[in-house]
Amino acid sequence: MAAPDRIPRWDEQLQRRIARGEETALGELYDRLAPMVHGLAGRILADQAAAAQLTREVFAHVWEHPEEFDPAQGSLRSWLGSLTHRRAVERLRDRRGAEPAPGRDGGATEEEIRAVATAARMQYVVDSLPQPLRETIAVTYYDGRTYQETARLLGISEQAAKQRMRLGLELLATELADERARQEHDGDGGGGR
Repeated sequence: MAAPDRIPRWDEQLQRRIARGEETALGELYDRLAPMVHGLAGRILADQAAAAQLTREVFAHVWEHPEEFDPAQGSLRSWLGSLTHRRAVERLRDRRGAEPAPGRDGGATEEEIRAVATAARMQYVVDSLPQPLRETIAVTYYDGRTYQETARLLGISEQAAKQRMRLGLELLATELADERARQEHDGDGGGGR
């Protein structure tokens, strides 16, 4: 356990300030994390107006319920990502239910919604990786290069390229496993946070 005299993290301090009703704290949070929230919502919903609306709703939720953030469960960024993801997926499901389904060409299936949401979540995770890992994954995986080519291009050793790629993929695999567990939990009638 942490010592009682430890210095609180930025997100813990911000949460306390928001709980006290400091509007400037909400502004700081918005300035720092709104692009991430909007980007994730936009990738899932594929609708910029809906993403903007969802972004406003997420920050309104934070303002109204700052106590829901638990620093012991992770960072404020991670919590906002999960909150955004969950709400965006709910929007897709609501949209699917509201659209007429004339046979197979109707609204998106649950599998399609999960695939879109998972892809958006993985892109969010890749975007959140430290720059060296993100860069190595982009060059190796997305550009289809070998470790040797990646190392040469980035000016690092082959060993460093392999280590970065391995760590990046392990982080992605962990997030994917967590995402599957959340989907199974939600599918069993369990709620989110």
